[in-house]
Amino acid sequence: MNSKTSTRDIIKSMNYNVKLIFGFYLFNSLGRGIWMGTALSMYIYIFAGEAGGLFGLSQSVVLGLTSAASGITMTLFVFPAGYFADRFRRDILLKIAGVIGVIGLAFVAFGNSFLYIFIALFLLGLFNALVRPSLEALFADSVASGYRSKIYSWSHLVNQFAMAAGPFFAAILFAIIGNEWDLGILKKVMYVGFAVSLIAIVILFIFKDERSLGKESEAIAKEVTEEVEEQKSRLALKVDSGKAAKLIPILLVSSNLIVGIGAGMSIKYFPVFFTEEYFISPVWLNIIMGATSLATGLLGLGSQKISLRLGRVQTIFVVQFIATFCLLIIAIYPPFGVLVPFFILRGSFMNAGQPLSRSILMDVIPKKRRGIWNSIEAIAWGLFWNASAVIGGFIVGANNNFNLCFIITTFVYIVGMIPVILMMPLVGKEREAKDQGEVIDSSKLVDNESAMSDSLIDTDFTSASIVTEEASEGLSK
Repeated sequence: MNSKTSTRDIIKSMNYNVKLIFGFYLFNSLGRGIWMGTALSMYIYIFAGEAGGLFGLSQSVVLGLTSAASGITMTLFVFPAGYFADRFRRDILLKIAGVIGVIGLAFVAFGNSFLYIFIALFLLGLFNALVRPSLEALFADSVASGYRSKIYSWSHLVNQFAMAAGPFFAAILFAIIGNEWDLGILKKVMYVGFAVSLIAIVILFIFKDERSLGKESEAIAKEVTEEVEEQKSRLALKVDSGKAAKLIPILLVSSNLIVGIGAGMSIKYFPVFFTEEYFISPVWLNIIMGATSLATGLLGLGSQKISLRLGRVQTIFVVQFIATFCLLIIAIYPPFGVLVPFFILRGSFMNAGQPLSRSILMDVIPKKRRGIWNSIEAIAWGLFWNASAVIGGFIVGANNNFNLCFIITTFVYIVGMIPVILMMPLVGKEREAKDQGEVIDSSKLVDNESAMSDSLIDTDFTSASIVTEEASEGLSK
């Protein structure tokens, strides 16, 4: 690509659906960053306390159950949604999801009881179940295979920047409306987030299947796994490229599933952890969450650059290992000045490999099966993430055993890295990385030829003949 190409030119060259996906990620993440993260968690937590709990359960357990309501709903419907996304028009499913999303937001905005909250989370879980497989499959269909990690890392950056802006914007709203954990204040902040989320839902109504790409976005499993044949004898591998193409999605989704279980145990309780153990105010909590999302987007972009040299799977392992170490530090309750940077690093490194993971999966999965596989992966962050949030609620309990919860999550993360290690010899370099390698090799060849030409001018005819002969033999080798 020409180095003088402007950002406007890059945006203009993007596929129609890709532009809309960037817009959806921007407004959806911005809205969720305002209302669904810290604000919703603390709203439910405080609401449960003022209501005297639910069926005698503690506030933390109630918070976990509300998360499970959304997750279980998503799990029940995401697989059928993926099936329909592969059989019918994906843009139609997105329109249906949009209608459900509006109804769900209305329930959480105007409800004033646990019944309304659970109905709202049920509908939002159904919304996510319909959106995830159709949107991700349409995204993959609209990006050329072999070049996905870069566009995925850009979308990840937009997503995380919006997620960062959400808490920062919420912090400003708390500073204006009131810097305290009060249900009335929380609801007003959430209303602003609902309005932004509605913009994202409107975008769902203008996607078009006809604007996706053709053969250039089809799976390239053979190319991705060609390195397997080269390493079979050296690493004593007992799989060929065909078996590797079948193993890669299984190992990748298995890793995401296990990591999802660990993440669900802890992430839902970080706002409560900061509030109960470090007595942090709403403004500062939102600033920390925003900084984490900001760092995540930047690290996702950096990880994609590193993966061109190191390899996508190897980069995923490195960032997950660093994130796991950071969580272990958090588990010992360090001083606040130490906690904040390690918390930001944990979140940003653990999520930095997501664009790479998705690019690998979509490079080996054929178009006709992308809806189903996106559904399977969504289950890892639907059922298992939210179901483990319930387990996390019982571990934390009324005594706030956050350290025990974080330590257990650390070991789950370690188990989740095993499939990544097994995947290392199976996945070759991305086509973009190979293209860059060819450019570098070509430039070196040109430099060598130029150097040889200069030496030929400065030597006599006999020496020149010897140099030319040796150079020719070297180039042939």
